[in-house]
Amino acid sequence: MTSPPPDHSPDSTETPPIILPPPRPSLFTRLRNYFLAGIIVTAPIGLTIYLVVITIEAIDRNVQNLIPAGYEPQRFIPYHLPYGIPGLGMLVAVVLLTLIGFLATNFLGRTLLRLGEGLVARMPVVRGIYGALKQIFETVFSQSGQSFRQVALVPWPSAGSWTIAFVTNYVQGEVGAALGEDLVTVYVPTTPNPTGGYMTYYRRRDITILSMSVDEAMKLIISCGVIVPPEKTARRSAAGGNNGQHKPGDGGNGGFTP
Repeated sequence: MTSPPPDHSPDSTETPPIILPPPRPSLFTRLRNYFLAGIIVTAPIGLTIYLVVITIEAIDRNVQNLIPAGYEPQRFIPYHLPYGIPGLGMLVAVVLLTLIGFLATNFLGRTLLRLGEGLVARMPVVRGIYGALKQIFETVFSQSGQSFRQVALVPWPSAGSWTIAFVTNYVQGEVGAALGEDLVTVYVPTTPNPTGGYMTYYRRRDITILSMSVDEAMKLIISCGVIVPPEKTARRSAAGGNNGQHKPGDGGNGGFTP
């Protein structure tokens, strides 16, 4: 029994698909794309320059108010400068802060500083504000401190949800003694304004230390998750366990180094 010959009729052949070229964007669409590209390129540069300029102008204005009348530096320059010398206040502020820091590190400066702090300590309201601010600045700007130098992933606001936080310290003092657990203090910033947030306590085994820097985490928070830092090898504070539960790492502290 012979098989029927193949049907070569026009209806039996498959027509190859026709690939149409993408439609050419209209003139309005191209102009809109150019406009948006211009905003993306110039907005970060323009805003950065604007913020730097207004900061320098504010410092210059405040410093120039301290200079006695008739001794303005621009009076001794043969050229007319209607807005003064740009950046002079910033330069003076840097020099003064450096000089104050130098004086505060020698014996005479430390003696005067102790006398001033003793005077402030006798003021009921001012002493609390001064003490808190001094401790915050000493902690944040300390060369040996680790506050706000590690980024962590913490369960927030409930189990199953995660957010970016900054490790600030071990739990110490009365709080650590009352809780009696291996806890750490973290700061959970709000989005897109990280200056507001919440201080919370977490067990060390429940947080995950990330490898991203504080600057990268700030960009992630301020941009509401749009600017994602490049992927790195995370230093996790705990190894994954059963049912997604965390267990202490082999190193004892799970990579946590406050």
